[in-house]
Amino acid sequence: MSALPAADHELADLVARAREREKAAVSRLIGVFEDSRPAAADDRARVLAALDVDPGPECVVLGVTGTPGSGKSSLLARLTLDALAADPDLSIAVVAVDPSSHISGGSLLGDRTRMRAPLDERRLYFRSQASATELGGLSPSTFQVCRLLTRLFRCVVVETVGIGQSEADVRHLADRVYLVLQPLGGDEVQFLKAGIIEVPDAFILNKCDEPSAESSYHQLKGSLGLARPFDADPPEIHRTSARTGAGIPELTEAMLAAIATTRPRTHAEREPHFLERWVEDEWGRQGRRHLVDALGGAPAHLAGSGGFDAAQVAFDRSIRAALAAG
Repeated sequence: MSALPAADHELADLVARAREREKAAVSRLIGVFEDSRPAAADDRARVLAALDVDPGPECVVLGVTGTPGSGKSSLLARLTLDALAADPDLSIAVVAVDPSSHISGGSLLGDRTRMRAPLDERRLYFRSQASATELGGLSPSTFQVCRLLTRLFRCVVVETVGIGQSEADVRHLADRVYLVLQPLGGDEVQFLKAGIIEVPDAFILNKCDEPSAESSYHQLKGSLGLARPFDADPPEIHRTSARTGAGIPELTEAMLAAIATTRPRTHAEREPHFLERWVEDEWGRQGRRHLVDALGGAPAHLAGSGGFDAAQVAFDRSIRAALAAG
């Protein structure tokens, strides 16, 4: 059964309330985009068609990744409120992905407890997701939810699960990626071993009030020349403390500047990678071969299908037909 109103005027009312960032309306629509059932594709298409009739300002997606315990959630709790206070026209949605247990499959979704946003603040929306043991740092539905939120907010912040070296998917989703580190996170050799160091556009050394922070800063700075020798300019390293507030105003200013100047990727630019991920999750290597050999690859299949949801439905139909014929 569809989670959306059947009547077009009722859907229009729901979408209008979501545009006003009414939390209940936004949450109801997110439920549609987190629904993995094939029937939900038609509902998503209805919502996106209604939103695209009158598109809002372009949305910048910021990715925040880093090791567990580096203080990503506490840092975001301060940054988001300070950014909203500095820019009255800004609106932010935070999608926080929490780790799922490999044993029970459950997830605590504890990042929500660190957010202290006023209940009546419509410019800030927070959504927790379970990673479902995905290795890319995102939930299986993070991309789908971001398709919705980027049409409702000026900035979407995706906080990845925080498992370190395997968090590469965020670079295909975010327009700008921040890597949060903590003191004593490793020496130059350890930084070079972590492939994630090649992904970020900027680094945040949090907990800079700790005695070891100065040494860690110089070790990180020294490793960047070796890990990223082709960068025209070295990436920024921000030193912050979510506990004392040190460096928070400067990082807030830098993030606001990034939101104002970054060219957001189009939806079409993000879709091929996440279609490939969906195909691999659903059908494995055989699915990836079918996508390339029979359908010409993700970009061609998306273009021929007329959109992400239609491409999923068409792929499912195509590979089932091929398997039945074989």
